[in-house]
Amino acid sequence: MAAIPASELCFLSDLPMKAAGTKVRFLGCVTAYDMAVGVLTMQHQCQRQPTAHRIEVHARVNIDLVLERLTAEQMTVGAWVNVMGYMTNVDDSSDVHVQALLLWSAGPLDLQAYEQQVGSMLGGSNGSGS
Repeated sequence: MAAIPASELCFLSDLPMKAAGTKVRFLGCVTAYDMAVGVLTMQHQCQRQPTAHRIEVHARVNIDLVLERLTAEQMTVGAWVNVMGYMTNVDDSSDVHVQALLLWSAGPLDLQAYEQQVGSMLGGSNGSGS
């Protein structure tokens, strides 16, 4: 029996560098919810990345598999949530698609401290892992 792969913690802005099928975990801010197709659009421009390298990445997160367990608060525009799921495809350098397996509220969040901690865990000085 094959082992279930661990998720890769990353910044939402790094998702375009991940291959389809990669299991990822990231934090993002809900910017839109399309109820007709069950997709949350999320963003997070990491302030630790150099301005010249910042790309406005849109993560289109399919929530069909977790919809019954979500609260209205987690789908509200402006909510910060954690997502664990599989990359399904990357349309271009700024539009990625993820199938959510888990989604949970970030709760009270110090975004600067989060970016610093994750950046140091990823080993990159700019938080992008490169």
